[in-house]
Amino acid sequence: MTTESPRVLVVEDEPDLANLYVAWLEGAAEPTAVYDGTEALEAIDEDVDILLLDRRMPGLSGDTVLETIRERDLDCRVAMVTAIEPDFEIVGMGIDDYLVKPVTKEELVETIEGLHLRSRYDEQLQEFFALASKKALLDREKPDAERKASHEYDRLEDRLAVLRAQLDETVEELLAADDYRELCRDLTRETVLKE
Repeated sequence: MTTESPRVLVVEDEPDLANLYVAWLEGAAEPTAVYDGTEALEAIDEDVDILLLDRRMPGLSGDTVLETIRERDLDCRVAMVTAIEPDFEIVGMGIDDYLVKPVTKEELVETIEGLHLRSRYDEQLQEFFALASKKALLDREKPDAERKASHEYDRLEDRLAVLRAQLDETVEELLAADDYRELCRDLTRETVLKE
């Protein structure tokens, strides 16, 4: 996933509702819709960034679609958008968000933006740690003079600096969202209480 618009697959058995979600998301994402679980499994591939998944559908349920996607190791964010009230079983589900119908356009767009931002952060963090590991190895194994003479090492340091700045910006964006700010406060409180 990149900073461009995320590719969203809407899986909803009510075609009018699925098409409404697609219309709402145009401009914020590249949405397409399918109308049952079987179509979802045929349509989903490595190019789907975010899946909006109805939980209760005739034929293959959203839960079954979700399990199959996770078994296939597809790397996409999943938000359940369903009329089923959440219960404690959601803790063990491989989902990133859970919206209870009816949802508003604002909720849907905010969810897509939040999931896309979290994916960008994950990608940036993975690249940062991979490069930091390489730098640490070179710092340990190569003399200072060789590192200073290396154009590859210079590019590595430059990319790490860019990634640090991008990560800082992404964290600021995440913290600007009320849900994430509250989550961070909760995590901080729990850490303090455990000490």
